[in-house]
Amino acid sequence: MYEALGVDSDVVFDLDVTRNRPDCTGYLGVARDVAAGMGKSLTLPKIDQSETGKSLSVPVAISAPERCSRFAVRVMSGISITQSPDWIARRLARAGMRSINNVVDVSNLVNLELNQPNHAYDFEAVRDGFIVRLANEGERFTTLDAVERTLSAGDLLICNAQDKPVGIAGIMGGLDSEVTDVTTSIAVEIAFFEPDAVRATSTRHALRTEASLRFERGVDPYGADFAFARFAELLRITCPNLVVHAGATDARTDALPKQVRTTQVRLNTIKRVLGIDVTAKGLEDVIAPIGFTIAKSATDGSVVVGIPSWRNDCSSEIDIVEEVARHYGYDNLGKIVPTSPVHGRLSDVQKRRRLLREIVVSLGASEAMPNPFLAPGELIKVGLSEDNALRLANPLVAEESVLRTSLLPGMLKSIAYNQSHRIRDISLFEIGHVYPQGTEILPDEFESLCIMVAGADASIAMDMWSQVSAGLGIGAQLAQDQPPTGYHATRSAQLKRGKAVLGAVGEIDPTVLANAGIVGRVACLEVNLSVVLSEVPKSQSAQLVSKFPSSDFDLAFVVGNTVSAATMVKAIRQAGGNLLVDVALFDIYRGKGVSNDARSLAYRLRLQAPDRTLTDVEVSEVRAKCIAAAEKLGATLRG
Repeated sequence: MYEALGVDSDVVFDLDVTRNRPDCTGYLGVARDVAAGMGKSLTLPKIDQSETGKSLSVPVAISAPERCSRFAVRVMSGISITQSPDWIARRLARAGMRSINNVVDVSNLVNLELNQPNHAYDFEAVRDGFIVRLANEGERFTTLDAVERTLSAGDLLICNAQDKPVGIAGIMGGLDSEVTDVTTSIAVEIAFFEPDAVRATSTRHALRTEASLRFERGVDPYGADFAFARFAELLRITCPNLVVHAGATDARTDALPKQVRTTQVRLNTIKRVLGIDVTAKGLEDVIAPIGFTIAKSATDGSVVVGIPSWRNDCSSEIDIVEEVARHYGYDNLGKIVPTSPVHGRLSDVQKRRRLLREIVVSLGASEAMPNPFLAPGELIKVGLSEDNALRLANPLVAEESVLRTSLLPGMLKSIAYNQSHRIRDISLFEIGHVYPQGTEILPDEFESLCIMVAGADASIAMDMWSQVSAGLGIGAQLAQDQPPTGYHATRSAQLKRGKAVLGAVGEIDPTVLANAGIVGRVACLEVNLSVVLSEVPKSQSAQLVSKFPSSDFDLAFVVGNTVSAATMVKAIRQAGGNLLVDVALFDIYRGKGVSNDARSLAYRLRLQAPDRTLTDVEVSEVRAKCIAAAEKLGATLRG
């Protein structure tokens, strides 16, 4: 039936070629890989590359050498514009292209076959030469599709000798220089343009063509001679009097890639990555069918591999190893589980993070996971500045356009949400990252812990800090000279080591709570985990538990507001010495009998000796020393 209808049966392969294999956007590249995979020899068409006409040269001036590193032009005469043979028209149609005339069809077919974009100009329109230059900002040009386009200074143009544009380099030619029905001579141009620039121009003008598809991925910089010969071979079918003129122009710049690039490949690297033993000869047998060569073998178990010019995706040793894997066959590599000198385990930081989470959960807190993106103004509501906050250029919604610099806003929203659902007293924590802007391009990102307890005061926050610091083996000074931002002015402190701020502890400022819609007090603890989790705590030695009874007594002092409770504890501990095994604040009183600039702090002290029962005299002596130490801070013992 096919014969009766004059229809050739054919098979069309629709291949999804990845960007890293530009050579396979041409039939030749696919055939080369298929032949190697099937163990067949690649047979190229026999082409006559002889020149039969007098010398005709077309001058070429390249004023943008980095953007156009090669521009070759060959003149052909004896042209008669007609229709292409049916087999060429059908082949183009099966590739999604319509037949126009014999010259244009041959140009398109060479592009499809060899992955070598080319353009045929009417020789009379460009015989005085070509100028390759960058466009002027706002310059206008009408392309072959009859669309007038406004160009920018980043677009590369191909112009005639009068500096009039005849094409956008690597994308599409112009109307004025196209081949017409009266054309008898053509100038065939094959060039190499910088891929990224072609991609940018194509995107800017929303103009994707078969040529731009190939140029922006990278074509063979040295495929012009074979492409010229194939062009002439195909055109000679419809133009038997075709003359290929000598004197072809081949303008090159220093930016042209090397024709032969090399890389050193260690055979033991192939074994390490793929698990197979390969000799230099075995490597050559695998990669030679796809165009690679062994340039030199060394005695140290390595070879120098020559990379063909059409494989711009290969540049390093691992690229060659990948080619070996593909053509050796992934199924033939076998399955070998690599051995490791160490077993999988958690890092010290991961172990300490898990320990911290266990400690916080044991305190009765539930983990919250607020959104790390905030709405503009949310940081300001909690008393923090937005000057060091990063803003997203393309947020999904405006309410999530600011990267958080603190865990406070998200945690307060979680507390407010729970209170709005009648869960008044709740304890939440979050371990997450914050992103304040620093002096570098990237933010000063660090990991942070935040624990919040609704319906609790500063003493609860201090208890949480005591548990966390004891569990992780860390410490910090309590500094009340400058309250943490967003915290109560007199019921909070910074956790500091020298001048470095480690975190904050205390109650949240009532104004901040009101802004968040929270009722009651909220105790809070914040710690910079990027610092404390990376520390290696000192190993703790076990201490003997005394078998002898302890002696407990209470001391209550009237202390000025400028003296912190922690400072009092430190003074009492130092005065008590080794016999003082515990001191705890159990009451704070403000009111009748105490001046407005002071408050009453009540401590419970426990004395215990490891080797004896303390006498009344010893207890009295320690008690007196503790009172004296407190009085040095301006405290007065209450009766």
